[in-house]
Amino acid sequence: MLVTSENNKRIAKNTLFLYFRQILVMAVSLYTVRVVLDVLGEEDYGIYNVVGGFVALFNILSGALSVAIGRFITYEMGQPDVTTLRLRRIFSSSLLIQIAVGLVITLLIGAFGVWFVGHKMVISADRLEVALYVLGFSTLSFFINLLSIPYNALIIAHEQMKVFAYISIIEVILKLLVAYLLLASPVDKLWLYALSMVLVALIVRFTYVAYCKHHFAECRFMWGFDRQLLSRMFAFSGWAFLGNGAIVLKDQGSNVLLNLFGGPAVNAAQGIAMQVNAAVYNFVLNFMQASNPQITKNYAAGNLEAMYSLIIRCSKFSFFIMLMILLPLCAGADYVLRLWLVDVPAHTVNFVVLILMYSLVECFLNPLITGMLAQGNIKPFEIALACLYSINFMASYVCLKLGMPVETVFVLNIVFKAFVLIVLLVHSRFKFAFPVVRFCKECLSLSLAVFLLSAFFIYILPGKEYAGFVFFLARTLAIMAIIGMVVIIIGITKQERNYIVKILKEKLPFAL
Repeated sequence: MLVTSENNKRIAKNTLFLYFRQILVMAVSLYTVRVVLDVLGEEDYGIYNVVGGFVALFNILSGALSVAIGRFITYEMGQPDVTTLRLRRIFSSSLLIQIAVGLVITLLIGAFGVWFVGHKMVISADRLEVALYVLGFSTLSFFINLLSIPYNALIIAHEQMKVFAYISIIEVILKLLVAYLLLASPVDKLWLYALSMVLVALIVRFTYVAYCKHHFAECRFMWGFDRQLLSRMFAFSGWAFLGNGAIVLKDQGSNVLLNLFGGPAVNAAQGIAMQVNAAVYNFVLNFMQASNPQITKNYAAGNLEAMYSLIIRCSKFSFFIMLMILLPLCAGADYVLRLWLVDVPAHTVNFVVLILMYSLVECFLNPLITGMLAQGNIKPFEIALACLYSINFMASYVCLKLGMPVETVFVLNIVFKAFVLIVLLVHSRFKFAFPVVRFCKECLSLSLAVFLLSAFFIYILPGKEYAGFVFFLARTLAIMAIIGMVVIIIGITKQERNYIVKILKEKLPFAL
């Protein structure tokens, strides 16, 4: 019981650090996106997003190994007999693998990417040359971020989330400087922006590396391959490659489809919607990132009941956190976008609402996926995942080919995400005896009830036309208060309610 309480306090502390980081990043990002969109214009901003999305397609090769690295490092740290030498072997093997994979990806982009951007993407002839520069810079940024994965995995496994908060201050300051540089520089804005993002990535990654080398004894490279370890990592990542590849195909492939059927203007709308979604969903990801190491470590230590409870609680509270931001934003999406961007590209409002709804469903999946990865036997799930996401991508292509609106792509994403959740629950039941009925009772049913009741009260709330920022702020606070009351009344258990009150009494004695 004492261990569980300490783990809960650690999760809460790490979540606060990550929320500080997220609020800072979001505040600067919202401003810089507005400046960058204004300076680049719709076409250049769309080109940057679609070319960068094309490079991200090659996550199909690196993403699976990234998942394996994070899982093996965290799992090893959860073992009772963990040693620094074993962690060094995992770290060193991971770094060598990432270097090899990064070089392969760079060669593939050089061989295939130039042809695809030049002959298949919808880009005007006068911007083609700079688009190819963007391709090269995006590839370099991709390679830099790839090499940082083992270092970030160590920080997460050690649950030192404050590091992300501190280094994010450096990152957002650099991105703010880039935005002002675009305003002042006489050179091509798109070329300069892509180059600047490379330099920002380089500085941030070197900072992470320096921290890890100074604080973690296992962050010391050692030559030589542990064949047994590599065999296990490649067997794990081989199946993760299948599912991860399908996810990348669906996400970034949809970006390319929108370009082919709608042009750069639609990509600009999608890029803005993804920025909004990232700002909102990162509040949820921060909570999950603080909880995920404990899920893996509990499984490694054999504490399955603690793992089940953490997955259920994390899924439910992630949903509530997302809902608390999503419903007010969706209710005033048009006003917020006009206030933020002034000139809002077509489709942006619809894209924002649909992508946020997709992320709301995603809240249920991530903790379960962490549990699935922790137990290690992921073959059946990854096969099912690949099938579902491949069908999702093909269905999107067929619908666009038939002349259906571009919003159809995001509607299909939501539908297929629900199917993925069902498949994940079935596999979790068979692979690590996850209590599905309990999950449906304590998480899904309560979350759905909170969503429907909150949406109903918000629908009948007067004042849907915003008369100014003060009115918008007042209505937003009213909506959040409604959601909060519904969550407290029907969304959480008596035990959870008592625990929250206890924390408030400890942290805010003057307020109670």
